[in-house]
Amino acid sequence: MKIIIVDDHAMVRSGMRLLLSGKADIEVIGEAADGDEGIRLVRELNPDVVLMDLSMPHGKDGLTAAAELNSEFPNTAVLILTMHDDDEYLFRAIHAGASGYVLKSAPHEELLSAIRSVSEGNAYLYPTATKRLMNEYMERMRRGESGDIYESLSEREKEVLSLTAKGYANKEIAEQLIISVKTVETHKSNVMEKLGLKSRPELIKYAVKKGLLQFE
Repeated sequence: MKIIIVDDHAMVRSGMRLLLSGKADIEVIGEAADGDEGIRLVRELNPDVVLMDLSMPHGKDGLTAAAELNSEFPNTAVLILTMHDDDEYLFRAIHAGASGYVLKSAPHEELLSAIRSVSEGNAYLYPTATKRLMNEYMERMRRGESGDIYESLSEREKEVLSLTAKGYANKEIAEQLIISVKTVETHKSNVMEKLGLKSRPELIKYAVKKGLLQFE
């Protein structure tokens, strides 16, 4: 798999490259010092996984860059690598569309496992984070909060959902959003999966219930 490392510390990037260089299934194809440069490299090199630091003082931070990459390159997994063992950052990273969240203090084996997991399309959270998420979910259930799956969609996925429900073809959606037809298809597939929908009529019915069919 092809990987890009995005971190503002050169020593961290060098350490990550050294760690990954000996793995037969991993190739580091680029490094960036901030989110802007990271996004540019993804557009240029099309990696499978982006190792993304959260806190970068110059340019876009990791959360902003992760959200943009999730919207523009839904097939590229963003794995957050950070020193912040903090619920707020964790939830914000998930909301931004990151595929995984790993602490810089984690053992090398855990980082490698996380990289391989997200490259296969899976999500990865370090063990204590998973437990906290489950506890948060159970607490919300006890309070009677069901949550809204719609809010788990990215902004781009919401746009694709709305335009599809209004009858636009994939090519027309691609032209409106200035993305490729393939990317539209990927977003549509993700929307259907997240919402548990099986057909276009079900999608339209869902959009009507959500009030998404207000034409301009």
